[in-house]
Amino acid sequence: MATERPAKLRVFSLNCWGIRFLSQCCAQRYEMIAELLDREQHDVALLQEVWSEKDFLFLKNKLSSSHPHTHYFKSGVIGSGLAVFSKHRIQDALLYQYSLNGYPYMLCHGDWFGGKAVGLVIVDMFGLKAHVYVTHLHAEYSRARDEYLPHRIVQSWELLQFVRHTSCGAGMVILGGDLNMHPQDLGNRLIRAHTGLRDCYTEAATFDGCEDGHTLIADNHFTKKQDLVPFEKGIRIDYILMKGSKRVNVKCESLSTTKGSVADKPFPYSDHESLTAELALIQSEDNRQHGVRNTECSDTVVPVSEQMDVVSEARAVIKEGLCQTEVLQAKAMCLIGGGLLLLLLLLAMAFLPCLCSGGHFSFTTVGFLGAVCMIVLLSGALLYLFFATHIKVLKETEDQMKLTSNYLQTKLSWHSVSESSSSDGSLEHQPFKREE
Repeated sequence: MATERPAKLRVFSLNCWGIRFLSQCCAQRYEMIAELLDREQHDVALLQEVWSEKDFLFLKNKLSSSHPHTHYFKSGVIGSGLAVFSKHRIQDALLYQYSLNGYPYMLCHGDWFGGKAVGLVIVDMFGLKAHVYVTHLHAEYSRARDEYLPHRIVQSWELLQFVRHTSCGAGMVILGGDLNMHPQDLGNRLIRAHTGLRDCYTEAATFDGCEDGHTLIADNHFTKKQDLVPFEKGIRIDYILMKGSKRVNVKCESLSTTKGSVADKPFPYSDHESLTAELALIQSEDNRQHGVRNTECSDTVVPVSEQMDVVSEARAVIKEGLCQTEVLQAKAMCLIGGGLLLLLLLLAMAFLPCLCSGGHFSFTTVGFLGAVCMIVLLSGALLYLFFATHIKVLKETEDQMKLTSNYLQTKLSWHSVSESSSSDGSLEHQPFKREE
């Protein structure tokens, strides 16, 4: 293999903004996206916000020749919006729906109704078993007052755990999607620190696209300018991440994005810019020839101290989110109490003729007040149970982070002891090599 050229892999990712009857020019844009994918012949295309299965089937029909292997991930009320189109055979698929994903009563945001998730497809690429992930995390609606930050941290934690525990034995790992986080946001750092995944933008030998790799830009016809405040030029929230293995090293040779307008078209593909990464797959015995050092076979690429720091930050956010959710649960209890008081008041007025003219309530009045009582009681009970499940998820996530933090602390201490013991030759014999 030393004389063979490295295999090349082209990966595409796009948030399609495909909300039927709400997104502008939806049908026309899907036509444009199908034309783009058919023309460019990417090895794998990772799409988000394909909310309608009819739109997925439209793309599947259009791309039946260029991308014959597809999978559409279904979850939530209206679906996950995640779809994969591949030139290579998809061997298997798995979906994990995130435990926290906003609130059902926040109708103007709507994230709760979309089953935000991470989808995995196992693809046979050039004789390698590639684990390809596509995901879409909860949106950030306010940079200054981000009430969904704990939800996004939980999603980031579940994403990295899902990748870590399902990518064992993979020849390479690719993750693409709309993370709804800036490059140095906590959730992003958490994912990279604990998976060893590398950002194609920072790793690319050449880049052609928007300034600073932005994928949500002011020059896009569909972008709402208020979504960019306080970042006037744009933000980078869409990513393609990669990781190799003992068998193969993955190197990003180039990364490109669309730049808003599309030549000879009246509008862009989406309100997000697409990403296209060209990856070189260099087998282990070729690494020395190509000047590549294979350091991708474990999670030890990131220093343990850095992993500990980012977990500590995440635990603090989870604890704050837990306090906020407990307050919301207390408000739900107050709502239940208010409903009970209304019910008691209704009963008291019904059985005290002196309080009403004629000595009796009309059937309409009793029915109306009774309906109000039941609505208040039922709403309070449902919200109480809803927040109770959120509290359980936040506590479980914090417990998992605590276990990881304790393990990392032990690991750091063991390395310190090992270094000091090996320097003075007093290291005790161990029958097995410690696993990292």
